[in-house]
Amino acid sequence: MKIVIQRVSKASVTVEGEKVASIGSGLLILLGIVAEDTQEDINWLTNKIANIRIFEDENGIMNKSLLQIDGEAIVVSQFTLQASTKKGNRPSYIKAARPEVAIPMYNAFNSTLESVLKKPIQTGKFGADMKVELLNDGPVTIIIDSKNKE
Repeated sequence: MKIVIQRVSKASVTVEGEKVASIGSGLLILLGIVAEDTQEDINWLTNKIANIRIFEDENGIMNKSLLQIDGEAIVVSQFTLQASTKKGNRPSYIKAARPEVAIPMYNAFNSTLESVLKKPIQTGKFGADMKVELLNDGPVTIIIDSKNKE
């Protein structure tokens, strides 16, 4: 499971002209799932998301977590995060989990993140053509891979 987290001042997701998610200060989370992902990957990533200290404290130092600022979150499924660009110029998405695996994992990820944050999160629409709008704060963008915990 691979995520891109972006610290945002605001973010939204629109599907077919309808805004389906909108937040103020918090995190926009892009989520890519592979077939080998498990609840262990979900638990590790959601704990990391909730506790990673990338929000500024009173001294302007990135020392606070999403939990500490009571921030909001949007999770957007993005199979292209699992792209392989090793050969040629056309990315291969063979590593990305098929919908029958990815949808339950996406739902489990969202439920687990809500449980960790102790509040509802917002989401995009799985498999839809989404328009994601964000005001990246910082900018702060971090890539985390549950298969490469560094």
